[in-house]
Amino acid sequence: MIEVYIDGASTGNPGDAGAGVFIKVNGNVEQYSFPLGKMTSHEAEFWALLKALEICTRKNYTVVSFRTDSKIVEDSVEKRFAKREPHATLIKKALHYIDSFDLFFIKWIPSKNNAVADQLAKKAIQKNRE
Repeated sequence: MIEVYIDGASTGNPGDAGAGVFIKVNGNVEQYSFPLGKMTSHEAEFWALLKALEICTRKNYTVVSFRTDSKIVEDSVEKRFAKREPHATLIKKALHYIDSFDLFFIKWIPSKNNAVADQLAKKAIQKNRE
């Protein structure tokens, strides 16, 4: 099973934001940093989910286990719903991808267990400023 760690970060609410994606595939590691422009930290978390789903779809990964330190993202995926915009629109897009996988899991983890994805998200923020 492919393990996917995601994190979004923002320097303010809103502020410069970034998404980090860390994927473990058969003993190999893939790392991605995505500058996102200005947005809230919660929006960045949802964008990290979307970016990771796009990568997994493009690479034809069919059985994936996602890890996030964002309770709002985990809850929104599990409930298949988000109340507020732009979260509602982003979760609808995410569910389109999620429904195409053979098997999809998402689990909340403490921030200390998501350090690599966090570093990648912060690296993306720096790219925003360059």
